[in-house]
Amino acid sequence: VQLQASGGGLVQAGGSLRLSCAASASIFSIDVMAWYRQVPGKQREVLADIGIGGRSSYADSVKGRFTISRDNAKNTVYLQMNSLKPEDTAVYYCHAIDSGHKYWGQGTKVTVSS
Repeated sequence: VQLQASGGGLVQAGGSLRLSCAASASIFSIDVMAWYRQVPGKQREVLADIGIGGRSSYADSVKGRFTISRDNAKNTVYLQMNSLKPEDTAVYYCHAIDSGHKYWGQGTKVTVSS
């Protein structure tokens, strides 16, 4: 499965962005889809994940501000990001776990100005 992330860009603090992760194959049966982010010099951190049944979980740092969703018909996972803060500046990656196999997208950069 190839993953293509898009939707990053420059936004002011308090603004919103929606990231998309388009898969090259059906995501209907993919166990877990997730979003991570990474800043230079730090480990990649998981932000949100969503299972086949739609159950999702979030990191404390984004809970209440970010929403993950999956559209199986479009083979796409989204990350709606609201109330963005300068500390949300990072490269965002989508991730899939399918029957034990792990896949990463190429990353999309998000910059939040103060």
